[in-house]
Amino acid sequence: MATSLSCSADFVLGMDLGTTSVKVVLLEAQSNSVTESRSFPTNSDISCTTDTRAKEQDPALIIAALDKCMDALPKDKLKKVKCIGVCGQMHGIVLWKSKSGCEWLSKDEIIRFIPKDVSQLITWQDGRCSADFLSSLPKPDSHLSVATGFGCATIFWYMKHRPEFLSGFSYAGTIQDYVVSMLGGLDRCVMTGQNAASWGYFNTTTNQWNTQILKDAGFPVHLLPVVVESGAVAGYTSSEWYGIPAHTPVGAALGDFQCSVYSCMTDKGDAVLNMSTSAQLTFGMPAEFSPPSSPDALSPVAYFPYLHGSYLAVAASLNGGNVMATFVRMLDSWIKEFGLEVNKSRIYSQLIQSALAQPNTNLTMTSTLLGERHDPTTSGSVSQISPSNLSLGHVTRAVCRGIIENIATMMPPHSLQAAGVRCIIGSGSALSCNPVLQQEVERVFPFPVVYGKDVDSAVGVAMVFKDQLMTFVSETPDLL
Repeated sequence: MATSLSCSADFVLGMDLGTTSVKVVLLEAQSNSVTESRSFPTNSDISCTTDTRAKEQDPALIIAALDKCMDALPKDKLKKVKCIGVCGQMHGIVLWKSKSGCEWLSKDEIIRFIPKDVSQLITWQDGRCSADFLSSLPKPDSHLSVATGFGCATIFWYMKHRPEFLSGFSYAGTIQDYVVSMLGGLDRCVMTGQNAASWGYFNTTTNQWNTQILKDAGFPVHLLPVVVESGAVAGYTSSEWYGIPAHTPVGAALGDFQCSVYSCMTDKGDAVLNMSTSAQLTFGMPAEFSPPSSPDALSPVAYFPYLHGSYLAVAASLNGGNVMATFVRMLDSWIKEFGLEVNKSRIYSQLIQSALAQPNTNLTMTSTLLGERHDPTTSGSVSQISPSNLSLGHVTRAVCRGIIENIATMMPPHSLQAAGVRCIIGSGSALSCNPVLQQEVERVFPFPVVYGKDVDSAVGVAMVFKDQLMTFVSETPDLL
């Protein structure tokens, strides 16, 4: 990485292109501290009238949210940015036409880009690939199964149902890969193994796509990105961007999950429980670990590539804060049927208050409303119902307990103990804002649970590339 850090305040820009919001941070390289942080909602979800299972977003609105974040950052600090790191939602896919994937604009001395000739972003939540469809696909040469919402699975779906759609595009990647390609003016899509593994049909041991398997199935392999090492530079800014100088290194995009872990996991005895829309429980595998040669579709634990050839053991649940959100929406709709209006935030706060006053319940709730990747046909259920446990406190407590017990079923406490886990770091908006969920975590898992650590994907990706910068400088002292 041909750049250097001066003794003055130099910065790394980190950005997280999430499902519901975009966040950017400025990390001061010398102090390793975040000096600026901005976040804006994307408001980019699109209703698909032809298929209710579709989950799509408008890339233009995601980039607009990114623009708002960048506009809000101090321009004097942006001029001192030495590297850009990008992460985001890992499984989704967006397609574009060669270098015409964006149009650069200059207004009020600010240079920015807007998407052009780009498809909608099909997100990780897309449900169009049914279990029957997935079972019809060729078996991958990978330790990871292919699920709906994965990039390669989505391309297979379009091959069968709308083949003409694919013919209009030259490149494909995640939304964060697209941003990296546009910033760097790349004539290809560059992708790290972290994102490639989340697309399916990628062997993390050889660091290669299952090209022959895909060719034999008629897959348009020209759409597959070029894979580079996680932590590598994809290119250099082709233009000044919001005051960031041209020729600034842009890191190949990383997965938001791996970056959130990097931002907080400081000890090999740490496990991280992150709960926002969905939920993940993870810990680091030993350096010598190698994943199995083939996927176990029924296993709730997957092994995600991390950094420097290492892996994370991950129980990635589709059910997290979205379950509580569904509960709130249900109550809101019931209240409206009585002709009443109650603010959703008040509903949520009352649920928490009632459940805190009800520390235990014999009401049992299975909170897998959205199924799980290892068991897509599962659904939610309620049992042990009696006249004495139907209060708001009992039901809310049961909902929260069901969410945590589902995660504990996927990655049991004894497996964490066997792996040497000594502490759980609790993170994510759903967990930090819900003391009932915190109580249930502490009830189910026999470890100290630490809250309040900065667990943040945008910070994590900035830290990754700051560390890359510092390593380069330490190996090249004459540049200082």
